[in-house]
Amino acid sequence: MQSGVELKKVDEQGRFILPSDWREAELGETREVYVIKRKGYLKLIPKRKIDLTKLFNKVDLGVELIEDWRQFEQTFYGEQP
Repeated sequence: MQSGVELKKVDEQGRFILPSDWREAELGETREVYVIKRKGYLKLIPKRKIDLTKLFNKVDLGVELIEDWRQFEQTFYGEQP
């Protein structure tokens, strides 16, 4: 997919056609996009499922093992028991 600018016509109902190479590369199986409205422009972001398990081993909470969740929260948030 190439980056670039394309001029598109908008029909009477406010529709336009998304470039096919962008649809293939960015949308995949989903048919939904987030539309972010800003003054002067719209931003389209494909809705994707995010696999949070990829991030599980990336965060260091400073503990080896969490055995007691309440105790962990108290330590993590600096609360007094």
